[in-house]
Amino acid sequence: MGAEIEWVLAVVQVPAEPSRHRVAVWRELRRAGAVLISQSTWALPATEPFRSALEKAAQLAADGGGTLATFDAGPRDRASRDFVDAAFRAARVDEWREFLADCGKFTDEIDREIAKEKFTFAELEEEEQSLDRLRRWYRDLKRRDVLALPEAQEAAGRLSGCENDLTRFSEHVYRATREPGA
Repeated sequence: MGAEIEWVLAVVQVPAEPSRHRVAVWRELRRAGAVLISQSTWALPATEPFRSALEKAAQLAADGGGTLATFDAGPRDRASRDFVDAAFRAARVDEWREFLADCGKFTDEIDREIAKEKFTFAELEEEEQSLDRLRRWYRDLKRRDVLALPEAQEAAGRLSGCENDLTRFSEHVYRATREPGA
């Protein structure tokens, strides 16, 4: 994996009811890229942007009458380090795969619209919004991918392909709206 990652463990204790507070903490930790390694115990790299996410999650826990305790974690042996590294890697790989699948859906959608000759500005705007969502998602994934996984490289290429697909579709739209009788 290259340079070894320093870890922070976050132990969450929030009352079960109302559940919205506990769920808000979990969602914030997941959004940040934390991985659940044991019941109520999460692991994150000890770097930004993870630190700021921990602060936000701690505030959410406090708002719900609970606590989020953080600990710098130094694994005692290789197996312990590998356990946390593998959980974090698996989570990132799953996210990149989901992103790649959505890029494929975007390309399929563009191809369907071209096949149907649905060359309207409304459709173009909808596809632009879909591409913007993919770009935001890519930035979020890239920010928390401290592993520089090969899937991230593949995702960059697929996102570029999606941008090319939208350009191709927009050319059809502009051509169709400029031509008489279109």
